[in-house]
Amino acid sequence: MSRALIEKIQALRAQRNAVILAHNYQIGEVQDIADFVGDSLGLARQAAATDADVIVFCGVLFMAETAAILSPQRTVLLPDPTAGCPLADMITPEALDELKAEHPDALVVSYVNSPASIKARSDYCCTSGNAVELVQALPAGRPILFVPDQHLGKHVMSVTGREMILWPGYCPTHARMDAEAIEDLKRRHPDAVVMAHPECNDRIKALADEMLSTGQMLAFVGRSDARRFIVATENGILHTLRKQNPEKEFFSVSKRTICPNMKKITLEKVLWALEEMKHEIRVDDETAAKARRALDRMLEVLPSR
Repeated sequence: MSRALIEKIQALRAQRNAVILAHNYQIGEVQDIADFVGDSLGLARQAAATDADVIVFCGVLFMAETAAILSPQRTVLLPDPTAGCPLADMITPEALDELKAEHPDALVVSYVNSPASIKARSDYCCTSGNAVELVQALPAGRPILFVPDQHLGKHVMSVTGREMILWPGYCPTHARMDAEAIEDLKRRHPDAVVMAHPECNDRIKALADEMLSTGQMLAFVGRSDARRFIVATENGILHTLRKQNPEKEFFSVSKRTICPNMKKITLEKVLWALEEMKHEIRVDDETAAKARRALDRMLEVLPSR
């Protein structure tokens, strides 16, 4: 890591009055340069509470869109404009409109890992950490369309007992996880706690001791007496887990558990974003207002989350 590069970023951050956000799945050196590290919605909300003029979001497109929705008065930059999310791209506005027409009485709950255009067509948004509580709080007599992640939706159904209509989307990175690899790790480390993200498939969920979002994983490890953990989510989170808990041991399910889009962001691209004020992410006013309504409704139902 170049000290000169970091110093240039720090100088430009001050000059631009910028805040740098890094998702838990970013590479370690990008996490280390960030003002805030966390999950996508939490980061966007943290940025909205600052007095920054510029938000540099080290993540993927839907995350930068969410920041732009919550901070319309600020300039939101995505250091690599090709950093997308295959899960978010698995549903289109046209497809959701068709589904809503088939189920006109249904409430639409969209996972925050979705485009602004999908949030704008939703009644509520949710995160992987609050989806269960949100669905539990919704009127019992109303059908629910849950988009776009089927595995998170299945997890919510299993916990709440609530039937939902699920869109068949999935995260390719979590789909690549190997249940046999977890079983092997459990044999070699029988005292290890298995933490799995709810985007994992049913075979992985069945092996998990704890089903947790990235933020919940970090909090759980911090208060747990366990010394070893098997981590079934994208490997970027291992950097923060090890940094915050140097006395504990963490095992990745696989070296293949990497999101290639998350890894597109580098320190060089963060510097270029600040130098050239690129690449700005904008959401048109009508879409932003409708998407903001779905996010606000989530916070109204779950004000503490």
